[in-house]
Amino acid sequence: MHKALVYSLLLIICLVSCDAKREYDEYKSLPENGWSKDSTITFKVNEIDTVNAYNLFINLRNNSNYNYNNIYLITEMNFPNGKVISDTLEYEMAYPNGDWMGVGFGEIKESKLWYKSGVHFPEEGVYQFKIRQAMRKSGNVDGVQTLEGITDVGFRIEKP
Repeated sequence: MHKALVYSLLLIICLVSCDAKREYDEYKSLPENGWSKDSTITFKVNEIDTVNAYNLFINLRNNSNYNYNNIYLITEMNFPNGKVISDTLEYEMAYPNGDWMGVGFGEIKESKLWYKSGVHFPEEGVYQFKIRQAMRKSGNVDGVQTLEGITDVGFRIEKP
């Protein structure tokens, strides 16, 4: 019994200390039928240190219904004073042989995608981070109406 308690305590300490860089981490689940091109995922960060710099990540979970080797995302970083920084981003999701780049067991793979590094939050207040998919089929001008295979979208802020 004593050994089990010690091992349990060590496991808890390891799990807590392994994520010491995390400042903010949240996921939002998408509908089973897919991610609509008109659906924006919004993350609100209420309290963040205005002195230190941070690294920002977008986390995606996908399953085998995802039919592409990459993903295009449009992001917005909204400051409390109304300033907005928009980016169009492309990330590889699969290797050339078709294997997913993400980590995980079974059908769901999770990809931690680098968004920005060395970001300062100079103003106090609520920062909003908005993410939407911008996928198109090759040769089509119109975007994919409903993107299947992305199950969750996450946003993470880490200390460098």
